Amino acid sequence: MQHDQEPSDTAVTHLLSLIWWPLLYFGALLGAGMAFASDAPLFWFNTVYATLFLAIVALERLMPHREDWLEHDGEALNDIGHTLLTKGTAQLAVAATAIAPMAMATLTRANDHASHLWPAHWPLIAQVVLALVIAEFGLYWSHRIAHENLFFWRFHALHHSVVRLWVVNTGRFHVIDSLIKMVLSQAPLYLLDAPLPVFLWVGAVTAITGLLTHCNVETRTALFDPIFATPKLHRWHHSKTLQEGNSNYCENIMVWDHVFGTYLNPAKASPDRLGISGKVASGFLGQIVQPFSRKGARQILGRQTVNDVQADPRTDGSTSPAPSSAQSP
Repeated sequence: MQHDQEPSDTAVTHLLSLIWWPLLYFGALLGAGMAFASDAPLFWFNTVYATLFLAIVALERLMPHREDWLEHDGEALNDIGHTLLTKGTAQLAVAATAIAPMAMATLTRANDHASHLWPAHWPLIAQVVLALVIAEFGLYWSHRIAHENLFFWRFHALHHSVVRLWVVNTGRFHVIDSLIKMVLSQAPLYLLDAPLPVFLWVGAVTAITGLLTHCNVETRTALFDPIFATPKLHRWHHSKTLQEGNSNYCENIMVWDHVFGTYLNPAKASPDRLGISGKVASGFLGQIVQPFSRKGARQILGRQTVNDVQADPRTDGSTSPAPSSAQSP
């Protein structure tokens, strides 16, 4: 299947490409609601999350957006390792992604929490929408700054170093990058004294959306693209081309990309190339420590050190910076 052409598969595949995303997205949210109404909300939410993950894995084999993204890239173990470490939990493999905010809220919030700052008298769905808009503001700016500032890009580049998108590299984040996002998105809600159910729902939406945006499944989401972070929009965010990759920073709802003019939704289904111009280390531990050294940072940014030039006979002895990553200025 060519990623820049309309799929020419069966009528069934065409129908699935129209309906699978809203079915899984809203179905998972319904499952999350049932989980939160149970006596073991985190356990049952993880069950919903794992089921969603397995459904996406099956769809990636049944109707992939890009056949070449099914090929092994040698990063699967690293992707899983980053998912587990970044989210700080030892849950079942990839199902651990993004539940840390919910666990934190469970430990620090009382169920009967009330606030004079937070509109606790609103219907829960209205409170959740408000919380998503507020949290998304922090996610948007932490994400955008990570692209536009070289210091923060050295940590965020790990996520963009992949050359294919599939469900397993959803949680491929450096721990520093993840902590910054978590603080900037969660802190305003704590300062406003949002109650526990709101934190649970923000964590659930973020976790569910994250799995779906990274999946390699053919999809047509034209009706949803202006509002939600969909797979199509996130593919363009991973483009190796600067003008394309510096877009679609929102992670759940696209409100702030519209406000600040960074929304991108071309007619084409996905960019030609993903990745960065620099290079990340090959091993898991190497990827963790690489941003903390000057040499490692220059490698991530696509710039040569003196030692690199001396060791590479193709260079002319110049130490001028090579073109930096697609996402950095």
